[in-house]
Amino acid sequence: MTETQQKRIVVLISGSGSNMKAIVEAARTRRWAERWGAAVVGVVSNRPDAPGLTWAHEQGLRTAVVDHKSYPSRAAFDVALQQTVDGLSPSGSPHWVVLAGFMRILTPGFVAHYQGRLLNIHPSLLPAFPGLHTHQRAIEAGCRFAGATVHRVTAELDHGEYLEQAVVPVLPGDTPAALAARVLTQEHLIYPRAIERLLAAETR
Repeated sequence: MTETQQKRIVVLISGSGSNMKAIVEAARTRRWAERWGAAVVGVVSNRPDAPGLTWAHEQGLRTAVVDHKSYPSRAAFDVALQQTVDGLSPSGSPHWVVLAGFMRILTPGFVAHYQGRLLNIHPSLLPAFPGLHTHQRAIEAGCRFAGATVHRVTAELDHGEYLEQAVVPVLPGDTPAALAARVLTQEHLIYPRAIERLLAAETR
């Protein structure tokens, strides 16, 4: 299978890219290319100093930066981002665009361009606690459980079809940082699994 025939995946990050790493490693160790003709082909960040870019480059992946500070508006940034994402995928738009700790709210136009192909992971059990500071809010609300949700992206923030969820306990004396670390270990499991299920469903 040539590169242009693959189901190409582009990942968007803003920081260390730990979920991106989990996806890339799952794609290799679980043989996504052989099983479903899928491969991660590129990583894009809105931050030039994102550590995940270095790791992705070392893995032989295409990388690119679209610095949101260089654009006068969110719409202008999203146009440049879309062009970059599509440019990383040979012969056209990628099969999936995966947000993995990408800390920018996307415009409806960007979401529409990748409609049905844009995925995100959110560190709460949606529909509870959309937006930011999810772990602090869960603790303050007295929740006994927290978790993470993989979902399709729509124009409405942290909505869209839920694809996978993981549940973790909120422990006595938990801090937001401790809860976040516990949730993150589950994110690394459910995000690759959600993508695998989508790929498998396409081959049935």
